[in-house]
Amino acid sequence: MDLKEILAINLRRLRQDQDLTQEELAARSGLSMRYVGSIKRARVSASVSVLGRIADAFEVDPCELIRIAKR
Repeated sequence: MDLKEILAINLRRLRQDQDLTQEELAARSGLSMRYVGSIKRARVSASVSVLGRIADAFEVDPCELIRIAKR
């Protein structure tokens, strides 16, 4: 599994855990809904600054976005 897929999985998980819509996440992070959707579908690679913005929106450490979940 590559980092884009791991990020996509964690983004969906965190969004569900925090009961956020994609629109709310986009607004909190200052990103477009289309871009957030592309990240969620692992179609784009997010830059470090984008990872920081998403982590801030979720109020988590950026490492949480690329950490492989334990099974």
